[in-house]
This record gives sequence, C-alpha cells and structure tokens, in this order.
Amino acid sequence: MPKIAYQRRQEKGERKPLRMKIKKDDLVRILSGSDKGKTGKVLEVNRFSRKVTVEGVMVVKRHTRPNPSKQIKGGIADKPMAIDVSNVMILTAGGVPTRIGYKVETVGGKVRRTRIARKGGETLEKK
Repeated sequence: MPKIAYQRRQEKGERKPLRMKIKKDDLVRILSGSDKGKTGKVLEVNRFSRKVTVEGVMVVKRHTRPNPSKQIKGGIADKPMAIDVSNVMILTAGGVPTRIGYKVETVGGKVRRTRIARKGGETLEKK
C-alpha cells in the first residue's frame, strides 16, 4: 500500500466520496448481521462513510434529555442506524435480490447510464 494512501486513511474525514449504486428510496434486503433477511426502503445514503440507513433495520434505543428551548421532549426513542453498503442488496420488482449493472445508451446526443438488474436485465430506475 502506498504511503500516501495509508496516511489518508489515518486522517479522519479524508475519504473520497464513493459512487454508490444504491440510491435513496430503493428497496433492499439485508445480507448479514442481526437483521439478516429483512427488507426495507433506503432512507439515507452517506457516500463518504459508505453507509446506508434502511427503514426498520438496525433500530436502537436512544435516550434523550429534554430541551425546552429546542422543543425536544425527553425520553427513550427508537432510531435507525446506518449499515454498510456491502451488507445490502437491491431488490427487483419481483422481489429478487440482485447485483446492479449499467447500460449505456445514447439518446439525442446525450449519453445516459441506466441501472439494470444483473439477474433478468430488468431496469431499476424509478419513474
């Protein structure tokens, strides 16, 4: 490993953003961990930490102190935590977990990349 890459990894927050194949509002299945086999909708994607937040998965209890000035009511709240992007797989319309490929097509002089399912070749773009 080059010395520069090693130094960059040692510094917090210096990671370059990764181009993610998983996007917000995608339906995904969890591949590993305590929530293995569950499905849910992606709520948030963090390209720097390479993590996604999935609805109803990795839910933890968080204790909050009341703060009247910010209108925060205290107590115990459930909060979904982020999971690594390598532990999720996108689902097709039929509910089959698949990897993501790209199809490059030229439309009117513009090059467009369309996400497709590796299983079946189905288009994964949202309308």
